[in-house]
Amino acid sequence: MSDRIPGFSTLAVHAGAQPDPTTGARATPIYQTTSFVFDDVDHAASLFGLQAFGNIYTRIGNPTNAVLEERVAALEGGTAALAVASGHAAEFLVMHALLQPGDDFVASKKLYGGSINQFNHSYKNFGWNVIWADQDDLAAFEVAITPKTKAIFIESIANPAGNITDIAAISAIARKAGVPLIVDNTLASPYLIRPFEHGADIIVHSATKFLGGHGNSIGGLIVDGGTFDWSKGGRYPMLSAPRPEYGGIVLHETFGNFAFAIACRVLGLRDLGPALSPFNAFMILTGIETLPLRMDKHCQNTVKVADWLTKHPKIAWVSYPGLPGDKQHGLAQKYCPRGAGAVFTFGLKGGFEAGVKLVSEVKLFSHLANVGDTRSLIIHPASTTHKQLSDDQKTQAGAGPEVVRLSIGIEDAADIIADLEESLRAV
Repeated sequence: MSDRIPGFSTLAVHAGAQPDPTTGARATPIYQTTSFVFDDVDHAASLFGLQAFGNIYTRIGNPTNAVLEERVAALEGGTAALAVASGHAAEFLVMHALLQPGDDFVASKKLYGGSINQFNHSYKNFGWNVIWADQDDLAAFEVAITPKTKAIFIESIANPAGNITDIAAISAIARKAGVPLIVDNTLASPYLIRPFEHGADIIVHSATKFLGGHGNSIGGLIVDGGTFDWSKGGRYPMLSAPRPEYGGIVLHETFGNFAFAIACRVLGLRDLGPALSPFNAFMILTGIETLPLRMDKHCQNTVKVADWLTKHPKIAWVSYPGLPGDKQHGLAQKYCPRGAGAVFTFGLKGGFEAGVKLVSEVKLFSHLANVGDTRSLIIHPASTTHKQLSDDQKTQAGAGPEVVRLSIGIEDAADIIADLEESLRAV
């Protein structure tokens, strides 16, 4: 077994974990502690000076969280990972390591509504500016890049519309511009798409969604691909310049191909503090063990539900790349041959009012603001997750007034369809 590279399902169960050396516990323990005892003064000094690896304080790192980090890094094919309190926290710490006041980054217009709000409004307080580009128009990304651009941000499968992004094509644009490509891989999970294999440099996740998979714990992940030269041109001083708080060490020189993950931990998580609870890390780890099984079932159900909706007289359109007739089916076959995910949208002929009515009628579906649960979920984005956007922004994000988003669970497909059929009668 030592010469064999484990398969995805094996890594989902075992990566990063060993039986507890003290008790022999097979499941990863929850190390519910704030801090850790040092061997002696020299040991403490070496930990605080980044001269040795180890545990200091759970805000910076924790053994339970470390297993989660190693597991997700292995599943994504990255060099290292950092677990944080939420997907939003992951995005924030990534940008904190990359951007200085006055810098900008390019982002796809088709993103989760919370990310759009975060980029448009909260980031302005730090002097970080977003420039939007249409993911269906690759030239728009090139046009959007300026001398101040420090990154490109996309989603592998866009929320809420379920669109597949041409990662390799946008990676080529990022390479030409000399900036890292950041991919939010939340909706795909590494089981369906591994963005590093298509040119991504950094991956973020809301572990709240498919990784955890059971709607019970909030968390986020940053995964370092180890592929970007952070020292070239001195454009990323957090990694390439001496750090005064650590005796003048240069993170990229010291830590090489996992320097970005270290920077997010010791310069971001340490000072800004969005730490993941060890209990949540334990819950997400448990969810990941069944990730391949769940994703297969999610995708099988979603194809059946989406196909059924295409034939319903009250449905104007269905957007799901897993369907052979969808305009993005070719991209789905290229990037996610195991399945196009479990989140998609459709349009109701009755518009905004019909969408509000439908989400009020469902019984099996849960009307809530989440995706990636074992349970089937429904939401009307225009009246909820994307409500703060202008009408034009909603349409560009794939959240127009007639749009309903489904996250298909692992129930019996016939029961999911029956609930939609009965609810549509009332629309």
